[in-house]
Amino acid sequence: MSKSACALMLLIIVYLPTLILADQKLPKILDGIQKTYGPLPGLSLPYEREVITRSMALLGGGINKDVATGQIYFKPPNFVKIQQETPKPETMYTDGPVLWYYVPDKNEAYRYPSPDFVQLLSDIFQGLRDVEERFDIVLFDMNEEERYELKLSPDPPWPNIQYLELTVSSVVYTIQKVEIYDSAGGLTRFILGEPHVEDSFPEDFFRFDVPENVNIIEEEG
Repeated sequence: MSKSACALMLLIIVYLPTLILADQKLPKILDGIQKTYGPLPGLSLPYEREVITRSMALLGGGINKDVATGQIYFKPPNFVKIQQETPKPETMYTDGPVLWYYVPDKNEAYRYPSPDFVQLLSDIFQGLRDVEERFDIVLFDMNEEERYELKLSPDPPWPNIQYLELTVSSVVYTIQKVEIYDSAGGLTRFILGEPHVEDSFPEDFFRFDVPENVNIIEEEG
């Protein structure tokens, strides 16, 4: 047997049991996530967000990253509000079809057709409902820190999002980290705190009423 054939056989012997185990665990993990998030009438949770563009990544570690913190609010099926608190107040609102991004520091409000990102958050906070119909899913790492790591690739592909990676607690099946890799080579990372169940929200909580004298900027999706 050639050296290359021996090396291939060794890889199969070493990694095949892990791949089989991962394939067997995936349905249980998805079911656990669905049971944790699916029944919730609404939720809120703190987040820390980090954005790394492709140019930043090429420069390596000695760079300033775009970091922010705040609160995420969600009500099924597609009401999302992301309220940034630091480094300065900014808020994103969406009821599904339209996304508003309000920057009071600049007295500007950006209006977008609802992008893939909104559908993505809705999928995540409804417990990855029907996720196997829209994503190819790989359980690519099972570490010893009571966490699972999943890679989800949109199928069919999305124009702006290449794939995402989720870190999930193996104890209570809460989503601890969401990493979104875009088609331009950038990364948006959300580190999520513990979810808090919200039984209801005020009627206008997810609606953006444009303040007087705010400049509205129409953006393409």
